[in-house]
Amino acid sequence: MTNVMDGDNRQSSSIAVSMAYRRHRVVLWRLLLVVSVIALLELASRLSWIDPVSFLPPSAMAASAWHILVDGMYREDMLLTLSSAGTAVVMAVAGGFLLGLLLFRFGRLRRVLDPLLLSYYAVPIFVLYPMLIVIFGLNRWPLIVLGFLFAIVAMAVNTLNGLERVPAVLLRTSKVLHLGPLEEVWLIKLPASLPFIFTGIKLTIVYSFIAVIGGEFLLSGAGLGYQIAFAYNNFDNQTMYGLMFLLLLFVGVINLLLHSAEQRLYQRRVLKENA
Repeated sequence: MTNVMDGDNRQSSSIAVSMAYRRHRVVLWRLLLVVSVIALLELASRLSWIDPVSFLPPSAMAASAWHILVDGMYREDMLLTLSSAGTAVVMAVAGGFLLGLLLFRFGRLRRVLDPLLLSYYAVPIFVLYPMLIVIFGLNRWPLIVLGFLFAIVAMAVNTLNGLERVPAVLLRTSKVLHLGPLEEVWLIKLPASLPFIFTGIKLTIVYSFIAVIGGEFLLSGAGLGYQIAFAYNNFDNQTMYGLMFLLLLFVGVINLLLHSAEQRLYQRRVLKENA
C-alpha cells in the first residue's frame, strides 16, 4: 500500500514539474516575441521605415507616458475610466455567475436562451448607447451598463461550462452528506468549477474595458478613451501615444496576472484529477 502511495506521489510530482517546465518555456517564448516586436517597431521608426512623425518609437511613447503620470493632468479621466470599468466588472461577474447558475439549474431556460447566447456578440453593443442614454440620462451609467452588457454573457457561459464539468463523484458526495442547494453550490460546485469561473472573470475584465473605453472614444465627453480621441483629432501624437501606452501597459499587466493565476488553478485541477 505504501509503495502504491509513493508511486502516486512520484507521478503527481513529475506531472507538476513537467507542467511547470512547459509553462515557463511558454512564458519565455512569449516574452521574447513581445520584446522582438517592440525592438522591430523602435528600429522601423528610428530608421524612418515608418513615418516617425505619425508613429512615435516605443521609447518615445514610454517617455510621454511617464510625463503624463508625473504631470497628473489626466488623473481624473483615468480614475473615471477605471471606476466605470470596475463597476461594470463587478456587476457582470455577479450577474453572469447567477445567470450561469440558472442556466445550469433550469434546462428549459437554457434551451430557450441558447440561440440568443450564441448570436449575442453578432450585434454591435454600441448601437444600444442612445437607448441607454434615454433610460439612464447623460451620465456615466450608460457606459457602465454598456460594459456590463458586453461582459455578462462571457461570464455566464464560462460559469455554465465550469458547472457542467464538476466531477460526478463530488455531486454524489453532496447527496450523501445531505447538503442543501446553497451549501452544494458554495462547498462543492463553486470550488470545483473555479478555474472556468476565473476564466470568465478574466474575459469579463477585458470585455468591460473594451466597451467602456470604446464608448468613451466614440460617444463620451470624458475619460481616458475620450482624451485619446481628442488628442488624435488635434494631431497631438505625444499625448495620444502616451495615453495609449499607459492603457496597454495597465491592461497587459492585469491580463498577465490573471493569466498566471488562471494557469495555477488549472494546474491544481489537473493534479487533483491525476491524484
